[in-house]
Amino acid sequence: MTDAREWLVMWLRDAHAMEEQAETMLAAQAERIDNYPELEQRIRQHLQETKGQADRLRECLEGMGEGTSVLKDASGKLMATAQAVGGAFAGDEIMKGSLVSYTFEQMEIAAYTAIIAAAEHLGETKVAEAARTNLQEEVAMADWLSSHLPGTTRAFLDRAAAGDPAAKR
Repeated sequence: MTDAREWLVMWLRDAHAMEEQAETMLAAQAERIDNYPELEQRIRQHLQETKGQADRLRECLEGMGEGTSVLKDASGKLMATAQAVGGAFAGDEIMKGSLVSYTFEQMEIAAYTAIIAAAEHLGETKVAEAARTNLQEEVAMADWLSSHLPGTTRAFLDRAAAGDPAAKR
C-alpha cells in the first residue's frame, strides 16, 4: 500500500513533468506568435516562471531524498511537441493556443492545491512553500489569460475578417 509520503513524491514528479511539458509548450507557442505582441511577451515571462517552478520542484524532491522521473518528463515534452505541431495546422492557431494555455493553467492550479494540502499534512513545510509560490504564478497567468482572452478573440476575428493570412499567428 502506498503511504502519504509516496503519494506526495509521485505528485511532485507529476508536477515536475507537467512543468517540463509546459516549458516545451510555451517555448513553441512563443516562437509562433507573430501578431499578438502582448500575449507573446506574457508567454515568454511565464516561460521563465515555469523554468523556476520546475527547479523548485526538483529541489523539493532532492530535499526529500528523491529525484524526478525521466520517463514522465520525456512524456510531457513529447505531448507538448505533438500539440505544437498539431496547432500549427489550425486556421485559428492563436485561439487554440490561448484556450489550451488557459486550460493547462487550471490543471496546474489544481495540482499545486493538492500538493500543498499533502505537504502540509506531512509537515513538509518547504515543499508547501515551494508549491504555494508555483501556485501564485499559475493563478496570475490564468487570470492574465482570462482577462485578455476577449481582446485576443476580437483581434483574431478582425484580422481574419480583413483576410489577413497571418491572423492565426
